[in-house]
Amino acid sequence: MGRGFRRRQKPLNLFGYSQLVAPVEIFKIFTLEAAHLLPNVPANHKCRRLHGHSFRVEIHVAGPVQAEAGWIMDFADLSRAFQPLYEQLDHHYLNEIEGLENPTSEHLARWIWRRLKPALPPLSKVVVRETCTAGCVYRGED
Repeated sequence: MGRGFRRRQKPLNLFGYSQLVAPVEIFKIFTLEAAHLLPNVPANHKCRRLHGHSFRVEIHVAGPVQAEAGWIMDFADLSRAFQPLYEQLDHHYLNEIEGLENPTSEHLARWIWRRLKPALPPLSKVVVRETCTAGCVYRGED
């Protein structure tokens, strides 16, 4: 680096990362099939009619890597935490589920977060994709 400046080296932790690096984040992807309609859009809007999606839901958790295990958590534990919600959503009419009377992607992501966070404290993000080009990212209570 010219002019006599030297970049100070940051100390590395057990995993070779700088102590200032953000925690690691892992995720698991679930696909669910569900029907819905959006009751609060204009009557002539296509989403006002009953239709379905192959929703893709990503559940992200963040935290430090456990020294002995070498991971944040077991993916099986993440799947186990999401399973009860998956069973409520998959192959169901979302409008009939309490709290999802207006089941937009935004409401669905928040609904999942609020029910999953108590069982999965390191939850950092919920991503809901209702098509391959459209979705929502939710990072916690608003």
